[in-house]
Amino acid sequence: MTSRKALSKSSRSSRRHKPTRGSVKRRPQPRRVALAKVKDDLSRYLKLAAGEEIVITRHGRPAGILIGFASEDDWFEYRLEHHPEFLSRIQAARTALDAGRGIRIEDLPE
Repeated sequence: MTSRKALSKSSRSSRRHKPTRGSVKRRPQPRRVALAKVKDDLSRYLKLAAGEEIVITRHGRPAGILIGFASEDDWFEYRLEHHPEFLSRIQAARTALDAGRGIRIEDLPE
């Protein structure tokens, strides 16, 4: 009868990763949920989506994202941030400021 060799405390499998100074924290992965589960309990997943992204999967592969909003203001901000006309106006304003045209907010009269 042979006894199993015990792992030493310094072996790779027994060491835990300790974050070092300056190490980068990984962002939490979004929750992944099968489409069938979302269809069965949509209201639950909408509530969860107000606080985190929900990746909807079909056959184990990402198929879409469920984004929830905690308030109507959040919905408005999302629509504004993703509206193509608004984004082009912001880009045009930034280009004008870089070219020296326009007025800085600090220079406006009170």
